[in-house]
Amino acid sequence: MIGSPDTPSFNDRQLDAIREAGNIGTGNAATALSGLLSRRINMDVPKTELVSIYELAEHYGDPLQTVGAVFVRSTGGFQCSLIFIQPEQDAQLMVQLLLQNQFGGSAIPAGEIPQEIYDSALGEVGNIVLSSFLNAINLLLGTQHQISVPGTAHDMLASILDVVASIYGQLGETALLVNTELSAEGLEDGRRISGHIIMIPDPESLSLLLRKLKVI
Repeated sequence: MIGSPDTPSFNDRQLDAIREAGNIGTGNAATALSGLLSRRINMDVPKTELVSIYELAEHYGDPLQTVGAVFVRSTGGFQCSLIFIQPEQDAQLMVQLLLQNQFGGSAIPAGEIPQEIYDSALGEVGNIVLSSFLNAINLLLGTQHQISVPGTAHDMLASILDVVASIYGQLGETALLVNTELSAEGLEDGRRISGHIIMIPDPESLSLLLRKLKVI
């Protein structure tokens, strides 16, 4: 087994290979997001790390911060769970940009977007981001996948991550965290959009990833 439930253990070559896979996935996700919003998306160099799923809350900011999250489950050759988490105000801005692009005209104030439409648009954005991330991983591994219908949630960060640990901890003990900040051109006041991608591979999928990358 690779690592333990509480303290995953990987050598430097394995960590470097997994980080590179995460970087490739994030780059593909940023490209897809750019096409979705019809704006240039600038991406900071992603920070990728592997942690115990039970320690997720320690790797983010204020646990009381309200966030928007999109969840999907991937089956097939590389089985995993993926979550896209954003601060609620960033999720709102992302949805505003999407609706502005789809319907034209000026941005719709966040408070005027009906919740059903907001959740649908957020799910669409998250699905594009996570599917594109996963497509790059599967291309790298030579595998294929099917992805579930995205689910959305709005809650405090700590609550979201507690649910993630309780549900997905049954499938895998290690989470691949890809932390990056995205910026879209033309935003007012130099505002930026941040997002976190969490990929939780099933145990056999993490082993497959390391074998395909020739680091075990």
